[in-house]
Amino acid sequence: MFKALFNSFKIPELRRRLLITLGLMAVYRFGGFIPVPGVDVQSLKAFFERMGQQMGGTLFTVMDLFSGGGLSQMTIFALGIMPAISASIIMQLLVVVIPRLEQMAKEDGEIGRRNINQYSRYLTIGLGILQAFFISLWLENPHSFNGVLMVQDPGWGFRLLTIITLASGTAFIMWLGEQITALGIGNGMSILITAGIVSRLPTAVHQLVMLSVGGQRQIQPITLVVMLAMLIIVVMAVVAITQGQRRVPVQYARRMVGRKVYGGQSTYIPIRVNHAGVMPIIFAQSIIMFPATLAAFTGIGFLGKVAHWLTRGQWLYTILYSTLIVFFAYFYTAIAFNPVDVADNMKKFGGFIPGVRPGRPTAEFFDRLLTRITLPGAIFLAILAVLPDFIGRWLGIPALVASFFGGTSLLIIVGVLLDTIRQMESFLLTRNYEGFLGQGRVRGRR
Repeated sequence: MFKALFNSFKIPELRRRLLITLGLMAVYRFGGFIPVPGVDVQSLKAFFERMGQQMGGTLFTVMDLFSGGGLSQMTIFALGIMPAISASIIMQLLVVVIPRLEQMAKEDGEIGRRNINQYSRYLTIGLGILQAFFISLWLENPHSFNGVLMVQDPGWGFRLLTIITLASGTAFIMWLGEQITALGIGNGMSILITAGIVSRLPTAVHQLVMLSVGGQRQIQPITLVVMLAMLIIVVMAVVAITQGQRRVPVQYARRMVGRKVYGGQSTYIPIRVNHAGVMPIIFAQSIIMFPATLAAFTGIGFLGKVAHWLTRGQWLYTILYSTLIVFFAYFYTAIAFNPVDVADNMKKFGGFIPGVRPGRPTAEFFDRLLTRITLPGAIFLAILAVLPDFIGRWLGIPALVASFFGGTSLLIIVGVLLDTIRQMESFLLTRNYEGFLGQGRVRGRR
C-alpha cells in the first residue's frame, strides 16, 4: 500500500491532482477557524461540548460534525457543504417529478446538465441564506442556551451580517467542491464532508483519553479493547455492504451495420446491495430531527414536548428512525435505478438477460431483483444508524466518540475512501504500476 502511495507521486497528472486536492482541503480547513463577528464563540463552544457529552442532540450536532466543528465555533464555514447536498438532492427529485427538467437532463445533453447544475447552485445559495437567517435567530434567543447571551448586539444588523457571511462561505465551499471534482481526485463534496468529519476525530480521541485516565476513570482498559474490536468489525461490515453487488449477466446479439459486425459479447450489470448509499440516513435524520431543531429555533413549548419523544435514546425515535431509513432506501433506489429505462436501452442495443425475454419481462425482472436485494441493504443501514446510540449507552461514552462506530460518519468515510482509492488505482494501473492491493482490484462503488 505504501509503495502504491509512493508510486502515485511518480505520475505527473496524478501528482498534480493529489496536490490540488490537498491544497483545496487545506483552504477549507483554514476557513474553519475564521469566526463570524458578533458571536460569543467561547460560550457557544462550551454549549456544544455539553451537548456532545450526552447521547441526545438535535440537527445542530449533525451539522457541526459535517462542518468539521464550524458550527460550534460559528465560523464562516459553519453551514458546511450541507446546503449544496440538500440542493443536489432536491434537484434530483425535481428532475424525476418535473417533465421539463427530465427532458433537459436526457435530451439536451451536456447543455442540459449544465443548466441543471446552475439551478442547483442558485438553490444552494437560497438554502444557505434561509439557514443562515434561522441560525441568526437561534443565536439571538437566550432560551436556546439556558439563558446564556450569545450575541451582544442582536437585531437586523447582526442578522444581515450573519446571512451575508454564512451564505458567502457556503458559496465558496461549493466552488471548492467543484474545483476538487474537476481538477483534483475524487468527488469534491464527498471529500470536503470527509475532511470535516475526520477533523473531529482528534476531539473524540481526546474525550476518550480523558475518560480513560485518572483516578476516577469512567472507561476501563477492557472496555477500550472491546471498542477497538467492535470498530474493526463494523468497518469490515461497512466495506462488505458498500462493495457488495449482484452481477446480472447480459448477452448482446450480433448485428450487421454495413460490413461490420457489432455485438456478440457477454457482460453484466452490477446491482449494488446498498444502491442508495448514505442518502437514506441523511433524509431520515433531517426529517426526524426537524421538530427538535424547530423548537431550538423558536423556543415553542409544545414542540419541545414533541421533540422530547424524538430525541436519541427514546424508543419512538429508534422505531421511527429505522422505518424512515428503510423507506428512503427503497425511495432513492427507485429514483437512481429505473428498470424500465434499463430494459428499453438493452432492447435498443440488442441486449438481453439469458432466460428473460426483452422488454417488459426484463423490466419486471429488474424490479423484482431490486425489491429483494435492497431489503438487506436497507436493514443494514437502519442497524448502522442506530448503532452509535446503543454503543454510547452500553459503554457510557460521549456522542462524538460513539458517532465513529456507525451512522452517517463511518459510512461516508469508508465510501469516500473506497471511491478515491479506486480512482487512484485506475491511474496506477494505466501506467503499469501495481494498485493498492497486491492481488485483485478495488471494485468501484458505481
